[in-house]
Amino acid sequence: MKKTVVLVTGGSSGIGKETALALSRSGCIVYEGSRRESNIEGITHITLDVTDEASTQAAARAVAEKEGRIDVLINCAGSGISGAVEFTRLEDAKKQMDINFFGTVNMTKAVLPYMRRAGSGRIVNISSVAAAFPIPFQTYYSASKAAINAYTLALANEVRAFGITAVAVQPGDIKTDFTASRAKSAEGDGEYGGRISRSVSKMEKDEENGMDADKAGAMIAKIALKKKSKPVCTLGLSYRALCLAGKVLPASLANRIIGSMYAE
Repeated sequence: MKKTVVLVTGGSSGIGKETALALSRSGCIVYEGSRRESNIEGITHITLDVTDEASTQAAARAVAEKEGRIDVLINCAGSGISGAVEFTRLEDAKKQMDINFFGTVNMTKAVLPYMRRAGSGRIVNISSVAAAFPIPFQTYYSASKAAINAYTLALANEVRAFGITAVAVQPGDIKTDFTASRAKSAEGDGEYGGRISRSVSKMEKDEENGMDADKAGAMIAKIALKKKSKPVCTLGLSYRALCLAGKVLPASLANRIIGSMYAE
């Protein structure tokens, strides 16, 4: 039996690394693509910048030429910014979308020809519960993840005829170095009555007490190896219940609840 060939972006740290490790333990051939060098036993590193289309094409080509195919792509690469919409520089907002959303687009476009010709493949895009419940003062991060959900749903219908499946995975609060690496801006905090810093502080506390990254990685790996699943999967029972409630509650009420948590 042939081993499943998997390419994980953002696989040198955080959820991406733990997902790659879980897949390797499951017997998969795993490649991780990231900008920084890494040396993880059992996983092959490829230097990759998801915002560079030529880099994503080269990464997909390298895996396909070495293994003959790419069975699974997991788009984990991402970053986070925080701050008030009014005071966020447009270039920073565009960079957020460029990494989180268009990075996923670039990598997906790079692997699709190989999957289409093989008549099979699975694409897993890491979204966020923030896609379903946009977080104030993390507006552009939330928007980038909502875009991933819409993109994945439409993509799934486009590629189904080729035997390719696509799924968006929504983690909630996860304990990783993502918290420390978030690009934070408190500009305008005075005008907003300190609500920017309070909101981000609350979010960071939630993340620091969130799900362990290895548990999240194991869940993502399990979803990635399924033949099919729901088009949007949420990690963790409490977050699945939250997302279900969000579908039932009036949008105004659900948004007000989020506002009471992160905008006061």
